[in-house]
Amino acid sequence: MDDLIRLAAFNWLNDQKELQGDVLPRKLLETGFTFQNQRVHVIGPQGIFTPYMMNLPLSITTSPKSKYPDKPIKEGVFEYSYRGSDLYHRDNVGLRDCMKLQKPLIYFIGIDPGWYFPSFPVFTIHDDPSRLIFTVQADQQSVLSQAERLEETDATHWRRAYATITTEVRLHQQRFRFRVLLAYQNQCSLCQLKHPELLDAAHIIGDREGEGDPIVQNGLSLCKIHHAAFDKNIIGINPDYHIQVRNDILEETDGPMLKYGLQALESQKIILPNHRRDYPDRERLEQRFDRFLKAS
Repeated sequence: MDDLIRLAAFNWLNDQKELQGDVLPRKLLETGFTFQNQRVHVIGPQGIFTPYMMNLPLSITTSPKSKYPDKPIKEGVFEYSYRGSDLYHRDNVGLRDCMKLQKPLIYFIGIDPGWYFPSFPVFTIHDDPSRLIFTVQADQQSVLSQAERLEETDATHWRRAYATITTEVRLHQQRFRFRVLLAYQNQCSLCQLKHPELLDAAHIIGDREGEGDPIVQNGLSLCKIHHAAFDKNIIGINPDYHIQVRNDILEETDGPMLKYGLQALESQKIILPNHRRDYPDRERLEQRFDRFLKAS
């Protein structure tokens, strides 16, 4: 039964990520899903959580302002604290048993109060009672399982069953996206489109460059069309927050998307966050705008 519930939980989370994006609200996770006419919650009030229908933990959670020293130690590997200091607390024993049996878990990583990034499957790979720490690793291999193999419980099966691209880099990207979109009230800063599933957090200076920090001031909330146009220097944004459209684009005639989606932006001011502290950094904009002018 435990294994079937785990698979159902993974499937449900994949569906929610398709619908709502990679960062999910706690209220949704607390509500959970229905399995065999019973409600299964995937997150609990404590970090190590075992639904009442299961014998072993399903998920672990690190809150955004956790008192525990949970932390990444290298790409895809995290240290996760015991519950309290009792080595034999049922939650600690449960996580230890998951390690012995190589049962996959969901790791909910707090991005902001009430919002979590789910990483799955993750495996407990080491237990350090002297430090009251477990080591957890995100699996990164991918081949979808066949239904007839659901009874297999070894780690090899689970690694074949679900793909995870969850690394510390991806976690940073999700934190960046969440905070940028929140600052811009989940709308495109150029056209006001308000559908988060169609919005990106665009870097002003790329994240592989020296000043490409994953901070709100280095980001813009852009719909996917305007993000692509910004990246390809079809549009630029100057340090005074005004939009400039490349000359050859202004001269084209090619239907309503070009006319209203791009040409109409010329000389318009972008929509700024409510708080001045979140405004795009002018120096970064100037650096990026210079590249736009050189490409024009």
